[in-house]
Amino acid sequence: MSPIIDIDDLDSGENSRQFIGADHDVPVSMFLVHSPPGNGPSLHRHPYPELFIVEGGEATFRVGDEVVVAGAGKIVIAPAGMPHAFTNTGDGQLRMVNIHTASEMETEWLED
Repeated sequence: MSPIIDIDDLDSGENSRQFIGADHDVPVSMFLVHSPPGNGPSLHRHPYPELFIVEGGEATFRVGDEVVVAGAGKIVIAPAGMPHAFTNTGDGQLRMVNIHTASEMETEWLED
């Protein structure tokens, strides 16, 4: 397998592209987020930590009982098993890399 993957070849949703590590024999997975204002996932959790690297824009994160606002250049960490969610609360596009520390993503949704 080639060590180079074209981002355009990744599975894409409405606001992100998804890299599944198990498909490439690596121990991490990630979302490449490009989300308009007001968008973000509802409250959920994973059995592993998740790291959010904000590259551009602004997001409001709920991690457990804590609410934080993070802009470009910030990293937010959701510990394993901790309920979390985020919303693009900026005026423009949110660009972020969400790293799942597992080769396959496992999500338990806690809200509709």
